[in-house]
Amino acid sequence: MSRAFVNEDSAAAQADQPVERQVSQQPNRLTAQGLAQLQAKVAQLQHEYSTESAKGEHADKQRQADLERDLRYFNQRVQSAQVVAPATSTDKVQIGSWVTFANEQDEQQRIQLVGEDQADAGAGLINWGSPLGRALLGAQVGDEVVWQRPVGDQLIEVLRIEAEA
Repeated sequence: MSRAFVNEDSAAAQADQPVERQVSQQPNRLTAQGLAQLQAKVAQLQHEYSTESAKGEHADKQRQADLERDLRYFNQRVQSAQVVAPATSTDKVQIGSWVTFANEQDEQQRIQLVGEDQADAGAGLINWGSPLGRALLGAQVGDEVVWQRPVGDQLIEVLRIEAEA
């Protein structure tokens, strides 16, 4: 008998145990909007899990296992959430602040510092614990800070700080 057939049951059993999602070691500081997004994600996953479970024996067991894993992760993120006060200062960069900065080539970029689960670089939402977030956190207009990047450090200047919308 081929070895592939001998291990088939073992492989199927392993497929039911998805790899757990790793929880970050940094404090789970986030905006009120970030918490609302996490709570919405939990509600969506609970709905999907209920829908899948209602199928009874026709349920996709792998899908259920994946949903259970994701529910554990997002419930843990909601429980560990530390909602920060809305960024109201235009003097100092805080979590929730919108920041416009320029690099050494005078290229400007506008980003908002947010929690890890809310981060979306394409939308300009940057994790406060990322290298860029750590460089900007606490800076003031006119400050030059060093953004430590894997491709080399870059000096950036804070041009404008806007309160959280």
